[in-house]
Amino acid sequence: MVLAEADRDDLILCQVTSNPYSDGAAVALTSSDFLVGSLQRVSYARPGKLFTANTSLIVGDAGMLKDAVRNRIVDAVIAILRTAAQR
Repeated sequence: MVLAEADRDDLILCQVTSNPYSDGAAVALTSSDFLVGSLQRVSYARPGKLFTANTSLIVGDAGMLKDAVRNRIVDAVIAILRTAAQR
């Protein structure tokens, strides 16, 4: 999932998986969470699993999440960062 655009055509991404790991921060994604498109099965955005990739590696998209769902994922990322900063 694309969280943000970074410099030099890089994107900040959040892992999405169909595997229901024991990840308390994971945000479930169902077809009703999408404005456009969907995933083939219930999946989970894992806000603790972030990475970057160049836009040239992106071959397509599955859809667009509703703002409220996207904001839940961003808030979960921020919560992880804040918790880590307080240690």
